Amino acid sequence: MTPSTAQPIRVAIVGGSGKVAREMITQLHARGDEALALFRNPDRADELTELGAIPVVLDIENTTVDDLAKAFAGADAVVFSAGAGGGNPKRTRAVDYDGAVLAMAAAEKAGVRRFVQVSAIGVGGELPDDPQGTMGVYYRAKHDADVALAESALEWSIVRPGGLTDAAATGLVTLGDQVARATVTRADVAAVVIALLDDSRTVGVAWELVNGDTPIAEAIAGALS
Repeated sequence: MTPSTAQPIRVAIVGGSGKVAREMITQLHARGDEALALFRNPDRADELTELGAIPVVLDIENTTVDDLAKAFAGADAVVFSAGAGGGNPKRTRAVDYDGAVLAMAAAEKAGVRRFVQVSAIGVGGELPDDPQGTMGVYYRAKHDADVALAESALEWSIVRPGGLTDAAATGLVTLGDQVARATVTRADVAAVVIALLDDSRTVGVAWELVNGDTPIAEAIAGALS
C-alpha cells in the first residue's frame, strides 16, 4: 500500500505471466494491494490466481487501444513488463515496442496516469540505426519504447535491469542513470518497481538496476539526490 494513503492500490501488469510480473504479484498481494495480471495464455490463469492476481486473458499483439483501456479501468498504475524474449525479430518489435506504445495509449485513454516500464540495461544511450541480430532488435525495441514513454504525457518511470536471475531477493541494489553491468534478481526488480510506484518523486526517472550493497529505499534516495 502506498505510504501516503495506506490504501490498497490496483496495479495492472502487462506481461502478467512473466517471471518479474509473478514476483510483483506476490509482493503486491502480500501487502494487501491488487495485481491485475494481463497475459495471453489462458492456461496460466489458475496459477496466477493462486499467486493472488486478478487474471485477464488478453494478447497484447492482438488487441485494440479500446479493449486494453477497458482492462486498465480502475487501475491506479500500469506496469509494462511484457517481452518477446529476444527471439523472432518481428515479434520482438511487436511486443517490446508496439505493445508498449499500445499500453501507453490505453493507459491515457483509461485515465491511468502512472506508468512504470521494465526495460533493459544499456538502452538509454544512442544505439545503431540498423540493429544487428536478435538482441540488437531487442535493444532497439526497448530503446524506442523508452523514448516513446518519456515523450508521453504519462507520469512515467523506467527501470533498466541487468541480467536477470531467479535467486532469492536480496533487498540490496545499485541504482542510477548508468551502472556497471551485472545481474539482478527478478524479485529485487519487482521490489524496486513497487517502490517507485510508492514514491511520486520518481516520476520522470530512468534508472539502470543491478544487485549491489545498498537497501532499496536508500538506493532510491541516493539516486534522487
